[in-house]
Amino acid sequence: MTAQNAQQSATKDLAAKQKEFIWPCAATYYEHPLVLSHGEGMNVWDSERNKYLDCFGGVLTTSIGHARPEVVKAVSDQIGKIAHTSTLYINQPQADLAEKVASLTPGNLKKSYFTNSGTEADETAMVLARIYTGQTEIIALRHAYHGRSVTNMTASGHAPWKHGPSLVPGIVHAHAPYCYRCPFNLKPDSCAMECARDVEELIQTSTTGRIAAFIAEPIMGVGGFITPPRDYFKVVTEIVHRYGGIFICDEVQTGWGRTGDHWCGIEHWDVEPEVMTFAKGMANGAPIGCTTALPEVADKYPGLTFSTFGGNPVTSAAALATIRVIEENELPKNARIVGDYLRSKLEELKDKYAVIGDVRGMGLMQAIECVKDRATKEPDPQSVLRVFEETRRRGVLIGKGGLYGNVIRIGPPLIATKSDIDQLVGALDGAFGAL
Repeated sequence: MTAQNAQQSATKDLAAKQKEFIWPCAATYYEHPLVLSHGEGMNVWDSERNKYLDCFGGVLTTSIGHARPEVVKAVSDQIGKIAHTSTLYINQPQADLAEKVASLTPGNLKKSYFTNSGTEADETAMVLARIYTGQTEIIALRHAYHGRSVTNMTASGHAPWKHGPSLVPGIVHAHAPYCYRCPFNLKPDSCAMECARDVEELIQTSTTGRIAAFIAEPIMGVGGFITPPRDYFKVVTEIVHRYGGIFICDEVQTGWGRTGDHWCGIEHWDVEPEVMTFAKGMANGAPIGCTTALPEVADKYPGLTFSTFGGNPVTSAAALATIRVIEENELPKNARIVGDYLRSKLEELKDKYAVIGDVRGMGLMQAIECVKDRATKEPDPQSVLRVFEETRRRGVLIGKGGLYGNVIRIGPPLIATKSDIDQLVGALDGAFGAL
């Protein structure tokens, strides 16, 4: 057996093992799933030694590249000291990380609680909002995604992500600021923030009239990088505050420089939330969740709660190292510069291919929405699947999303260069040309 045949056989064996022992709901990309073996910087390799430019970063999680030496060292050093304490004990990396989060987040956010994922961070935030306000009802957005717990599935505005016979009461959904598919059939030149102003009528008609919180992503990740208009959050938060609620900003995908120039996505909208949540790119792939809040809000949580792995010293060390790399290398600025370049290239593809109905996003968080007809905007998920296979064949990995499965999501590590973007766009150009 040749070396290549041996590698192919090993890949088939792993695929068979996955099918036999992993729940089938753990879906994978591509007709023949990839088995990734290792990565370095912007690139990953599969089990057959094929090299790929990673332009999705494990769903915007590998924020500073694979096997980043500073993170590897921080994790190695910490695991050699103490690997686990639980939240019943104080550890240095957790305390240092909380201090760092307070210094980089907008406004007066100061106190953090650490968990293991964005799901936990968002659920913690919603519990906190209900405790702080004494109210129970929460406004979420259609097309949003907040995680896989029962509460977060309820808050998410995607039927495909809601599972089980019962969901949590007390959550209602507002219209998404989905400008390309405006629920009020308005255009940018006639937009009067109707999607934002409608939140008031939603509160008046679908709640008791007093709410606990409004939860939203600055840019809706799973929804297909839906990017709200400039004044959207100012209008919504004024309404929310007037009816007794607070703003929970879900920065699980947008946080840590992803949207360009700023550390947090919401800073582009000049709004200061009472609570923010983070995960994904915060620790460059190590499992982490963070709920940070104003002191007066955080202090209302009862004195007894627990997270076995929350604030884990190894994960906290990974997050500190990740943030340090982002800070020292001015990666939020790079995300803006390279992101602008990416956006310009995607707009050129839009001019070239009628299947591209919309291009949107910020920084290194850009999306392409595919449609069968630009006039009707009928979603075209099949073209996305075909582009996926073609870009893989050309050595580039991308993501997808959107309620209709017709959005290509691009979220490379923040270290991406214009040369990387040229390789990505070349693969996309070839893929669209092959449709």
